[in-house]
Amino acid sequence: MGNFIELQSADGLRIQTYTAMPTTKPKGAVVVLQEIFGVNSHIQAIADGFAAEGYYAVAPSTFDRAKPGVDLGYSTEDMTAGMALKAAVEALPAPGVLQDIQAAIRHAADAGPVGIVGYCYGGLLTWRAACELEGLACAVPYYGGGVTTPEEIARKPKVPVMAHFGTQDHWIPMDTVQAFEKAHPEVEVHVYEANHGFNCDQRGSWNAGAAATARERTLYFFGKHLG
Repeated sequence: MGNFIELQSADGLRIQTYTAMPTTKPKGAVVVLQEIFGVNSHIQAIADGFAAEGYYAVAPSTFDRAKPGVDLGYSTEDMTAGMALKAAVEALPAPGVLQDIQAAIRHAADAGPVGIVGYCYGGLLTWRAACELEGLACAVPYYGGGVTTPEEIARKPKVPVMAHFGTQDHWIPMDTVQAFEKAHPEVEVHVYEANHGFNCDQRGSWNAGAAATARERTLYFFGKHLG
């Protein structure tokens, strides 16, 4: 359904970006932020799914500044490689990858109001985007690793946020989720009896029920804020 294009960031770097256009006039746009595994088949499928719901979906490669063309699977070796790439991107001087996400938002805005959704590391970047970037109407981080640390909790979102977490997620302890929820009563927090990565049907942690419920809630949220 989709194809790759290049978007130019503020500093001139060209970012590979997967895009998927609905068959009818878009009712808005959704920026999709990858896990640590790149804009792989799973992220492309998510983008295609939002396009099928009537949104122009834009998935920038948030690892291009460290290594272009990342497309990993979910093996132990892939996990190690993805974690190293995340560390490299996190070590970039500000604004780092946020300028690439801003370029994606700016591009997506031609289709209407823009929401953003991200998974795993993309969930963390989605939270940061909601707090720092311009041009968004709403944001939905899924199990964003790091979102519930004190440094990230201290941020203030500029737009409505819905956040999804799993009770069995050892990367994001439930006491930190509760601290996040207490600090941000304006954020709509949903917790599922599920593990990290529960939305990904290519991972052993996939939870079909939690994924379906979270998707339904996310689509309702986007419908409310994007039209």
